[in-house]
Amino acid sequence: MTLRKHLGGYTAIGLVQWVVEYGLMLALSEWVMPVAPANVIGRICGAMLGFWLNGKWTFAGDDTHVGRRALRRFVLMWIGLTVVNTWAVHLIDAHFGLRMAQLLKPAADLASGAIGFLLSRHWVYNKPDSHA
Repeated sequence: MTLRKHLGGYTAIGLVQWVVEYGLMLALSEWVMPVAPANVIGRICGAMLGFWLNGKWTFAGDDTHVGRRALRRFVLMWIGLTVVNTWAVHLIDAHFGLRMAQLLKPAADLASGAIGFLLSRHWVYNKPDSHA
């Protein structure tokens, strides 16, 4: 598959993931809990949706595979990106308040998504013998 098709699929699925993730973070941080755990819960729900869809649709091909190896790699990637994303949202909340954290979370999500795309395309879903 071409970069254009990968990026298009990743973007389409990412938008659906993001609506789930951001919606949960907004609702939970507004009414139930602090922004950091709300962000993690939203990211978990978005990630569960995105792992399978991106593996089966966006990055599907002869040189890709959705299995235990991809899941382990995805979890490692997700943990790293979630730590950085949540840290950024928490810092904004601590220094500028909840409204700014809620408002600026999409910027943190865009940065996480860009890094996630590169890692997914070149590492997460690649078969062990694939060098693409």
